[in-house]
Amino acid sequence: MTTLPHAYVIDVDPADIDFMGHVNNASYLKWVQEAVISHWQKLAPAEAVAAHLWVALRHEITYRKPAFLDDEVIATVILEKVQGARAFYDTVIRRGEEVLAEVKSSWCCIDATTHRPARLTRAVIDRFF
Repeated sequence: MTTLPHAYVIDVDPADIDFMGHVNNASYLKWVQEAVISHWQKLAPAEAVAAHLWVALRHEITYRKPAFLDDEVIATVILEKVQGARAFYDTVIRRGEEVLAEVKSSWCCIDATTHRPARLTRAVIDRFF
């Protein structure tokens, strides 16, 4: 039960570049978070977006190739499943056809007011599948 891919265009910022002249590994984490949140904001109803926040629980990143300042980079996000208050994503970061990084991540949905884990309604989940 996976969703259709969500493409998220990444702007490589000069602040992303490390002492070796390529994108710092920490920037990939930032990009994955931005891409997953973009996916949520695009498909969830406005009231669900306002009522829920997402916190990353785990990122497993496999780096394949370095990215550089002038690269055109896209993150493709696929929601694999939702289980309770958790969501499981696969994200692939590419420069053209070249895979720069592959990321498996899990996220916890939390109530925006109480900051406690929150399950999404079936109606909200169904919008993603």
